[in-house]
Amino acid sequence: MKDRTEYGIGTEGKSFEWDSIPWDFIENSIRKLRQRIFRATREQKWNKVRSLMKLMLRSFFNLLVSVRRVTQKNKGKKTAGVDKELALTPKARVALVRSMGKYTLWKAKPTRRIYIPKPGKPEQKRPLSIPTIRIRVAQAMVKNALEPCWEARFETNSYGFRPGRSIHDAISHCWISFNGSKQRPWILDADLKSAFDQISHEHVLKVIGNVPGRELIRQWLTAGYVESEMFHATESGVPQGGVISPLLLNVALDGLQKHLGSAYGYIRYADDLVVCARSREMIEAVQSSIEEWLQPRGLALHPEKTRIVHIDDGFNFLGFSVKRYKGKCLIKPQKDKVLAFLAALRMWLNKHKQAAPENVIRHFNPILRGWANNYRHVVSKQTFSFVSCQIWKMLWKWCLRRHPKKGRDWVRKKYFGLHNNVTWTFQAQSADKILHLYNVAYVPIERHVKVKLDASPDDPKLQEYWYERRNKPMRRRKETRKAPPPPAESDARAV
Repeated sequence: MKDRTEYGIGTEGKSFEWDSIPWDFIENSIRKLRQRIFRATREQKWNKVRSLMKLMLRSFFNLLVSVRRVTQKNKGKKTAGVDKELALTPKARVALVRSMGKYTLWKAKPTRRIYIPKPGKPEQKRPLSIPTIRIRVAQAMVKNALEPCWEARFETNSYGFRPGRSIHDAISHCWISFNGSKQRPWILDADLKSAFDQISHEHVLKVIGNVPGRELIRQWLTAGYVESEMFHATESGVPQGGVISPLLLNVALDGLQKHLGSAYGYIRYADDLVVCARSREMIEAVQSSIEEWLQPRGLALHPEKTRIVHIDDGFNFLGFSVKRYKGKCLIKPQKDKVLAFLAALRMWLNKHKQAAPENVIRHFNPILRGWANNYRHVVSKQTFSFVSCQIWKMLWKWCLRRHPKKGRDWVRKKYFGLHNNVTWTFQAQSADKILHLYNVAYVPIERHVKVKLDASPDDPKLQEYWYERRNKPMRRRKETRKAPPPPAESDARAV
């Protein structure tokens, strides 16, 4: 690795500008080091693995990319730990880089406990434990050293919280498993109970082994948390909100695929898993086997969220509905998730009755685009049309309420127009341009191509595969079809 001064970023003792750092070169350097760790692991050269992991932990480039990830890329960058420190400006990030050299990592501070609404259930709260910003940076550094080693060993049917893998890969695996006359129609649809909160510290540390950074991980696991200015010890679990926590969950659950054997099909995304078999008796037997396997890890199946079903009756998985119809597996958006999505949009409109129309569009568009992108790889056309119609109805009601003394034709001309040959498009004037609402009804459906079995971005032999996967041309269909009249009622059964 070349001297960092050659690239204008200085050293720990010299000044440098955050915005002038050559990120492409630095990211590529860390990527190559991760690949070296991966290759050494596959070759079982354990002394070399340890040496490379130590090199990663000492790397100034690793420190820079970790600070960047924690303070710029992560969604929780604006959430502080118990020290109430953040780094949201270039100057603050440079100061954080410098302070990491003086920081005592072996004395981990406790996390700060906060609660956020559960997705789709705003009345219920989910606990998050937020480490201090320096601990998050240190966790990101350790993760870069530990993750490629485990990516070389993880089982093929695990998809959650892994580089290069996504929910859509897990859903595509479901379609492959259940489409046609497959001989494993009985399913154990299972969820782990409070997985992040119950993982055994002893088991995680035992499985990780004597690797560089192990003592740091032990400190983070046992640091405790602060809630309402009171300290609470942590005897189990990993903090939800920690950078390294998802990796530790995957480490704890690795091996279940091997335990089940070839007689069963298996798909896991984080703490949600699906097991399929030829008969109900086999599924009932394997459920007990899984519960026994989970015990040493401090985990258990959730009794209320675990059930045995037949594929012809269908089940929900990761926000999707999976069901076989006359031998054909159809995967659609989960009905209650769709209705909850619409309810959240409707609630926002009710709370912002006097919002400017352009602000409504700016709020809605990224939400609609992200939601549609999540479901555009499955059988969603009817659902997209239904959601588009419901959004039109809520916006039309919102517009009429703003102008109770105006006629409907006046309201239509003020708020709706023609865009890309689509009539009745909600729009608003903003500065020198017209903003238009994103129409999910005309999002094209494209089949997602599942990741190869054991493919990892850390595998140096698959660089061309990952380049093509990241840069493959995506087919886009222009929204040129004429839209149906929005007032028409849509069948709620479409979702």
